[in-house]
Order: sequence, then structure tokens, then C-alpha cells
Amino acid sequence: MPLQTVNRQWLLARRPEGQVRAGDFKRHDAPIPAADLAAGEILVRNLMFGFDPAQRGWMDDVASYMPPIAIDEPVRGSAVARVVASANPAYPEGAMVRGLFGWQDYAVAARSNEAAPVQIAQGVAPEQALGVFGAASLTAYVGMLDVGRLGAGDCVLVSGAAGAVGSIAVQIARLRGARVIGIAGGPEKCRWLTEDYGADAAIDYRSEDVRSRLGALAPDGINLFFDNVGGSTLEAGISHIARFGRIVLCGAIASYNDAHPAPGPRNLMRLVSQRAEMRGFILLDHLDRIPTAMADLRQWVQSGEVRYRVDIQRSFEAVPQTFLRLFSGASQGKQLLRIDGAE
Repeated sequence: MPLQTVNRQWLLARRPEGQVRAGDFKRHDAPIPAADLAAGEILVRNLMFGFDPAQRGWMDDVASYMPPIAIDEPVRGSAVARVVASANPAYPEGAMVRGLFGWQDYAVAARSNEAAPVQIAQGVAPEQALGVFGAASLTAYVGMLDVGRLGAGDCVLVSGAAGAVGSIAVQIARLRGARVIGIAGGPEKCRWLTEDYGADAAIDYRSEDVRSRLGALAPDGINLFFDNVGGSTLEAGISHIARFGRIVLCGAIASYNDAHPAPGPRNLMRLVSQRAEMRGFILLDHLDRIPTAMADLRQWVQSGEVRYRVDIQRSFEAVPQTFLRLFSGASQGKQLLRIDGAE
């Protein structure tokens, strides 16, 4: 793969105010990083980007589990890349790797102060490495089994259930013998939940009253609620939590683009009366579980017990618009973009 003459980048031009917009990013052509790498470093060329709602939070200038993206720096994001130069014997030239390489063609990786890139096994396609075998699926695995302590016979509720995290969470719950209710937007995504992912029931939050539907579908309450949405959806789930139920907070996509923080759930005393628990988590705190999770996911995918969707857009110039698909409901599975000219 010949080197280009420039390193195309998408930079964070300004902090988004409320709803993220294409104008919050700007295109920039930078020199390709020098190939005289320090010991241990590698130069990679990105082939495919993965997009996650969490990236929206990294754009705000607030303290979090990761530092905010700096203005005029490439937007932090996951990618699959090929090693094109290496000063690290663990990453030979030609190897395929996954990491937070950012919205750019080339990046220097494996620096001593950064998380090590993940080598991609032979036969795993880029869309699988970023999708069903990527961070979203690992997050669903840890959140369901370790944080949520999923048990056979549980009544499980998953919000954002047709998304990259939620769809895997639904299927893990089904595989472990739970009764699963998924919340998604629109009849097509609700059909995916019941027909493709094996949910026992689906609630269309766009056309149905979530709280009343939960009362009908879970008359004895919800034992485990895996929440990706927050806001009024979280409040509805709390209102139907069973005694000693567990609520796992994975994300809150409903509020990521709020200009001002929305009021929190108004029914937190329900947790007290039901002796329920609510806990947030981050995958980075459970890295020791990744080998087991990956082994299980590979087995489930190979056997057909876990199914997945990917939504692959094309063209480096379409990066911002592809990211925005996450917040409009346009994404039809794990949102990806294949970089033109990088095959």
C-alpha cells in the first residue's frame, strides 16, 4: 500500500453546543507522520472507522474517564488499520490492528503512554473487529454478566436495544435463559429485536407509551434493566423495577446533545422501596474479562446464536455526516465508514 502525500484529518473545530453539527468539525491536510519511529512505536494507515455515541461526550470540556478532545486535534475514534512501518516486533509491517487512532489517514501508535493497539486475528474482517468483536459487544457482555449479574429466568429490559451494544445485550440475555424486552425506535428496528435477535417483546418508543407498555409486559417487574438511553426511558424502567432489581447504566444517548442538563429521574425513591441498585460502568475497568468475552462471542457468532448488523458508509469526506447518523436514528446497525483509497 503506497503512502499518500498528505494525512487527511477531521479536526474538532469547536465545542458542540447542544446538538452536534457538521460545522463542529473541519477538514485539514497535515504531513504524514515521519517514519523515523521511536522504539516501540508503529505507523498505521486507517482502513475503517467505527463510530460510537460516547465520542460526543469526549468533545465536551468536562472531566471524564477520558480527557476531552482538544480543539484543532483529530477527533478521537476507533479504527481498524494496517501497520505500514514498525519499530515494535510485536506489530510487524502488514499486521492489522484496532485502536483509537482518530479521524485521519495515518497515526503513530503504541506509544508508551497509550493503550496498546489490539491485533486482529487472521480471518476477522475490519467490520467484525469494530462491530461484533469490538468494544460495543464487549461492553454488552461485561454489563450483562458481570455488572448486571444476569440470571436465568430474569425479566430483562434493554433500551437502545437495536444498537450495537443493545442488540448484543439482548442476545446474551436470551442465551442465558432470560425473558427479554427491548426498546427501540420504529417498527423495523422493533422487528429486528423479535425476529432476528430473539427478544420476547419490543416497545417502539416513537409510537408507544413506554411506561404503560412495561406495565403490561412485565407485571411482576423488571429484574435487570440495561440502559443505554437515560432520560424518560430510565425513569420508566425505574418505575417498573422489581424488588432487589438491578439497573446497569451503560449510556445516556437521549441527553448527549442537551445544551443544558435535563432533570434527573423523578422517581429515585422507587430504588429505596424496592431495595434495588443502580450502577454505572466503563469497559476499561473490566479488561481482564476480554479474553473470556471474546472466546464466547466467537463461539456464538460461529454457531449463529448471535447475529449482528453493520451500516458501512464510504468516503473520508463523509466522516462527520456518518457520525451524525448515530443521533438521528438513521444508523442501521454498528455505524462504520470504509475509507476511500485505503483498500
